[in-house]
Amino acid sequence: MRIFAVVFACLLTGAAYAEPIEYSLPDLDGKQHALADYKGKWVIVNYWATWCPPCQEEIPDLIDFHERHKDNDAVVLGINFEDIGGEQLSAFVDSFMITYPVLRSEPLAETPLGPIPGLPTTYIVAPDGSLVARQVGPVTDKQLDDYIARKKQQAAGK
Repeated sequence: MRIFAVVFACLLTGAAYAEPIEYSLPDLDGKQHALADYKGKWVIVNYWATWCPPCQEEIPDLIDFHERHKDNDAVVLGINFEDIGGEQLSAFVDSFMITYPVLRSEPLAETPLGPIPGLPTTYIVAPDGSLVARQVGPVTDKQLDDYIARKKQQAAGK
């Protein structure tokens, strides 16, 4: 848990992340979702796969976080990162009762947000559209809440 806090709290820095990232993927119905659509909110971008046990374990926490925040300050975007049929993926999403948008992406070594060294991998995009953190491995709703609260406190203290 302590290692998670250290890794998760690390900010990504450098000019490459100074500007908002343009990134768009289709959901299960083919509707495009762009990061820009969520400007003004924290965006939790979670790369996952149906065959990944740690991914499955974190889904309830991601659902809880999304449901508590979606109408206010944050959303979760789940990006399915595997080669799987649409019907099979939809059945999985239904069986886990996933309420946040599930987008589709081919597995790539590098995404517009950065590398995906393992699954799950979660990126956090700040309300201004800038990339602020990455976690390789599962996350919990409490960890997400704590991280965003810390970032809000830091911003208020400036």
